[in-house]
Amino acid sequence: MGASERLQELTSATVGHWIGGRAVTEGAQRQDVFNPATGAVARQVLLGGADEVAAAVAAAKAAAPAWADTPPLRRARVLNKFLALMNEHRDTLAALITAEHGKVFSDAQGEVTRGIEIVEFACGIPQLLKGDFSDQASTGIDNWTLRQPLGVVAGITPFNFPVMVPCWMFPVALACGNPFILKPSERDPSASLLMADLLRQAGLPDGVFSVVQGGKAAVDALLEHPDVKAVSFVGSTPIAHYIYETGARHGKRVQALGGAKNHLVVMPDADLDQAVDALIGAAYGSAGERCMAISVAMLVGDVADRIVPKLAERAKTLKVKNGMEADAEMGPIVTRQALERIEGFIATGVEEGAQLVVDGRNFSVPGHEGGFFTGGTLFDHVTPEMRIYKEEIFGPVLSCVRVKDFAQAVELVNAHEFGNGVSCFTSDGNVAREFGRRIEVGMVGINVPIPVPMAWQGFGGWKKSLFGDMHAYGEEGVRFYTRQKSIMQRWPASIGKGAEFVMPTSK
Repeated sequence: MGASERLQELTSATVGHWIGGRAVTEGAQRQDVFNPATGAVARQVLLGGADEVAAAVAAAKAAAPAWADTPPLRRARVLNKFLALMNEHRDTLAALITAEHGKVFSDAQGEVTRGIEIVEFACGIPQLLKGDFSDQASTGIDNWTLRQPLGVVAGITPFNFPVMVPCWMFPVALACGNPFILKPSERDPSASLLMADLLRQAGLPDGVFSVVQGGKAAVDALLEHPDVKAVSFVGSTPIAHYIYETGARHGKRVQALGGAKNHLVVMPDADLDQAVDALIGAAYGSAGERCMAISVAMLVGDVADRIVPKLAERAKTLKVKNGMEADAEMGPIVTRQALERIEGFIATGVEEGAQLVVDGRNFSVPGHEGGFFTGGTLFDHVTPEMRIYKEEIFGPVLSCVRVKDFAQAVELVNAHEFGNGVSCFTSDGNVAREFGRRIEVGMVGINVPIPVPMAWQGFGGWKKSLFGDMHAYGEEGVRFYTRQKSIMQRWPASIGKGAEFVMPTSK
């Protein structure tokens, strides 16, 4: 079946679950899925709850022993076949993302590529699961460690990256020997089913990967089910805190990535054209619906008067349209409710006294008058006391804050409750070095606006941007989805006579 036929099949019917290696399309509770470029209902998604979660967990638990006993190299071969299928269906997945999320097609292609890179990383799992061995740790005793899978694990993922963020989780979890249950966002659910089908085609045993669509009922069922050993989450900070607290109370390992308020510090010696390009792309790309979007421009010294007019000119001329159009730079907002929330923040910024340089509200795209569109918005003279500075807007709104020097910029960034990503644009090597060392943020860019780590390095913020001890994917992901076991061994010929009443030592 070609990509266009597969896309039509996936987007012409009710979006259901994937449990036990097959699609499940029966269920009473449903929710509309919109095309955000037109505002029209495109399809419906089933909303599962405790029953669907129980079925998925039962299928995963039944499949767990055989999958855990499968040699890591054979698990990696399944993922390698899946990798080839992901590359083959890259544009189909990207089209699904644009159809339900709204981001421009080229951005959606980039999202799929970043997801594929995690799969590539997971294909090298045999090397990453090696343990340590100590010969003659004590007289006649050898000691070694190994890493073993946890059992049934789950991922709860957001609407803004319906392919990439699930790929932060399930390829690593599967490679480590765990069955995985995905609870994707109900706003753009279709890509999850295509990936489930591709895993089936790659030879993944039934039950090892399941998809349960739904909202809070499905989330709570995963958090409360005694056979779910770990939960990974990406979303807003209030929900991340709830996931972490609830999961921990039920004895689960939890990794919960929360919200952000990412700053880009522009020093007076920065290349202004590069800084403008960086701010425009990072603030308005994907309509600002990224946890790594730059939402605050921290302008040092006299750079503000030179850069704000350039930002305003670019923000006014953004090409905002249906994301499937080749020249689109920014697509619609994912839902009408999200659009209203974003434009409500803009009104709040005006009320608080920020200077509204470019107003993106009430934006209309010819031929798409019902779509959920807003334009790029730019504020100047924003202060740290304002809500538009403190809270995550998650939309195409850039706030400019003027500071006197580098020290004040660092102080403000470090004082913010979020610590996900940050960037500094400068031509001074010493400033760059000091910024990287002193800033209290998990991911740092120097002349790089969106410093998302590569597949082998791991993703995660600090402070209220992450609840849990381990970052996503990379070697941190391997540690999250496995537990270490230490084995100490000796044989009868080396065992002395009599009871030993002291702690073993390396004698």
